[in-house]
Amino acid sequence: MAEQRQERVLVTGAGGFIGHHLVTHLKNLGYWVRGVDQKLPEYTEIDADEFEVRDLRRWDECLAATRGIDHVYALAADMGGMGFISANHATILRNNALINLHTLEAARINGASRYLYSSSACIYPEHLQTEAAVVPLKEEDAYPANPQDAYGWEKLFTEKLCEYYTGEYGIATRTVRFHNIFGPYGTYDGGREKAPAAMCRKVAAVEDGGEIEIWGDGEQTRSFCYIDDCVEGIYRLMQSDYDQPLNLGTEEMVTINELARMVIRASGKHDISLSHIDGPQGVRGRNSDNSRLRDVLGWEPQVTLEDGLSETYRWIEKQVRGG
Repeated sequence: MAEQRQERVLVTGAGGFIGHHLVTHLKNLGYWVRGVDQKLPEYTEIDADEFEVRDLRRWDECLAATRGIDHVYALAADMGGMGFISANHATILRNNALINLHTLEAARINGASRYLYSSSACIYPEHLQTEAAVVPLKEEDAYPANPQDAYGWEKLFTEKLCEYYTGEYGIATRTVRFHNIFGPYGTYDGGREKAPAAMCRKVAAVEDGGEIEIWGDGEQTRSFCYIDDCVEGIYRLMQSDYDQPLNLGTEEMVTINELARMVIRASGKHDISLSHIDGPQGVRGRNSDNSRLRDVLGWEPQVTLEDGLSETYRWIEKQVRGG
């Protein structure tokens, strides 16, 4: 009896936060993994069988990256926190459109059978997110379309591209809409970090009795999903037969002020005050409706925000203190 060939998978964006965690997860499951990114992972060793530094805005680089691959996990994107997203609309739309168009077509030409696209909760209409006490967002709420910014528009465009590639070419596509993924071994400074990492850095850097700055009044709301749950959800969706966009997040909504206080508790410090300043805040409220996630995968994220922040804070505190 012939030995079964080991499935070969590609993770684009493998030098980034979610990407390098996904590489490790897939390796632990027994896959042969090629990681591709413009940069090497910054905070961890490379777990991929092959890691190639490539610019996926280029067609020739995408063709090379997808050679001999069965499944593609397309996580590569030019992105960051709200400060970056709100100030780089043209750059984000141009770079990500090139990455997405070229990677999907190259995967098709090279015979990949499955393709997972990483979309975002940023695709949801702005008018549904104007109140802090937001109604959790269902997948069908995406239309009529009115994303807040270029990042949301390019994500929504590529969701449709995947749908059309499935219809015209038969490649099985999966689309996951991330809701604020966080955890250790990710960007925590420099302007591209997300709110949990920024909060952990600020608290780690201040002495007890000091203060940290928060953009806006801090009453804007979000839900946050820990990285271990994220990569588990990604894999479960890729293995499923579900070919429509699916939320991946938690339903544990908090204000940014509450998030800050949770980080302060995790730090063990007792007397840190919050100073509210002007700055980009994004939508007023956003939360995930996980009804379809539970129905489709029979699963949902398990790690509480408090537990996830505790792990994240410990790692970022170590970085702030110099390792």
